[in-house]
Amino acid sequence: QVQLVESGGGLVQAGGSLRLSCKGTGRSFTAYGMGWFRRAPGLEREFVATISFSGRTTEYADAVKGRFTISRDNAENMLYLEMNSLKPEDTAVYYCASARGGGIANREAFYDYWGQGTQVTISS
Repeated sequence: QVQLVESGGGLVQAGGSLRLSCKGTGRSFTAYGMGWFRRAPGLEREFVATISFSGRTTEYADAVKGRFTISRDNAENMLYLEMNSLKPEDTAVYYCASARGGGIANREAFYDYWGQGTQVTISS
């Protein structure tokens, strides 16, 4: 059974940092692109960041560019999201996902496996 499990969420003050982790089990994710999405209260889930299977290519949503960094450790089947200079508008449930192919992907339709999400709350 393929599973993605996020961790690292929590409550921090604006300007602070968090590092989200995502552990994949059930298959090797080394051949697949990965991504982070988020859903804020009352809004639809939106793209945050994506990384290719090799880790050499990344893409970010404009709202997080320069503040968030996506990375992966293929040996450990891990995906990370380093979040700095956090803002109250970053408050959301954050989801990691595995893409159908090896490249980057910024749309939900390109992903076939999803985690359950981890809550990130930023206080002002």
